[in-house]
Amino acid sequence: MDYRELDRSREFLARLEHGRDWRGQIEAFAAEESIDAAVFFGLGAVRDARGYFYDQTDQRYEAVTFDEPLEVAAAVGNVSWLDGERFAHTHAVLGRPDGTALAGHLDAGTTFAGELYVRAFETRLDREHDPETDLDLWPL
Repeated sequence: MDYRELDRSREFLARLEHGRDWRGQIEAFAAEESIDAAVFFGLGAVRDARGYFYDQTDQRYEAVTFDEPLEVAAAVGNVSWLDGERFAHTHAVLGRPDGTALAGHLDAGTTFAGELYVRAFETRLDREHDPETDLDLWPL
């Protein structure tokens, strides 16, 4: 396991805006607050969602779109840099009215309501290509 110790910098509570993209708002917030590395946790609801599942054999993302209201039972992720821009790597568990759940990488979703806890760190993380997984990961 690779790791590094981080100094905690700042903590935030945030409410996402109705009608705006869930992940896009996190990235805009990180840019506004000059956050170069962070973790976040959230909950709420989206009116629709686009997710990705990473096929480990083919080493590519498969997109899945849901055009329906969904509860965000849990959203977790981190902020770092990817290709010169802040990137909110976001995973979510999304619930349907019948109690079934969808889970995976949340690429986009139109926010109905959302609340976040964000912990920023005094460091900068730039993702780098990992040839074994073909993913852009933290170079720790």
